[in-house]
Amino acid sequence: MTIDVSRRDGWPVYRVRPADARPQGSVVYTHGGGWVNEISAAHWRLVAQIAAEARTTVVVPIYPLVPFGTADAVVTAVVDLVREAGESHGEVRLAGDQIALSAAMVLRDQHSVTLPRTLLISPALDLSWSNPRIPQVQPSDPWLAVPGGRVLSDRWRGELPTGDSRVSPLAGDLAGLGPLTVFSGTHDILNPDAHLLRDRASAAGVEVEFHEGEGLVHVYPLLPTRTGENARAVIAERLTIGSP
Repeated sequence: MTIDVSRRDGWPVYRVRPADARPQGSVVYTHGGGWVNEISAAHWRLVAQIAAEARTTVVVPIYPLVPFGTADAVVTAVVDLVREAGESHGEVRLAGDQIALSAAMVLRDQHSVTLPRTLLISPALDLSWSNPRIPQVQPSDPWLAVPGGRVLSDRWRGELPTGDSRVSPLAGDLAGLGPLTVFSGTHDILNPDAHLLRDRASAAGVEVEFHEGEGLVHVYPLLPTRTGENARAVIAERLTIGSP
């Protein structure tokens, strides 16, 4: 594995490449963390696996967290990184949390770019937290809770309204997006909105591959379990240039 880092407006931006093969295309990976946590070791392990198995360059921006980083600035910068990666590496795919989906929507709307795939791992899709199924899931979620989610969401949106697609991508128009791959566990309060994304995107004519982990928690593909291992293998495959 080879790794280099540059700076973009003060942000570190890492590029991870396989050491034993010429990389094909690139993946821009947004690490999540509730807008308040830095990238963790589990994300780095997944990034390394994607680079090695998909034989691609993985671009990882370490974007500023709330209250210093907000949706408008971060999504805009991710869009710019995708465009730059396309110029440098050819085909680009997006992966990560809801920032990836918001960026895909901006690329479609402002730059007439349709990505060949956007892959989402337990994304927060509607920061109004208004889905009536969320209270039903909440007792089984050992990790996330609505009260804290509301506080962080309000910091993340900055000056944007909650209904802006850079904040809540589920509020935007999904038609015209490239194929989506979505991972979500049923013991995650974000799972009800993942169902809405699947249904609305499919109704809008978008190809959706939906992986639901029964009884599994938030970001289960990152966990050191058999189901996590299987999910990571699928992720690397879907992010390989030329894969369906």
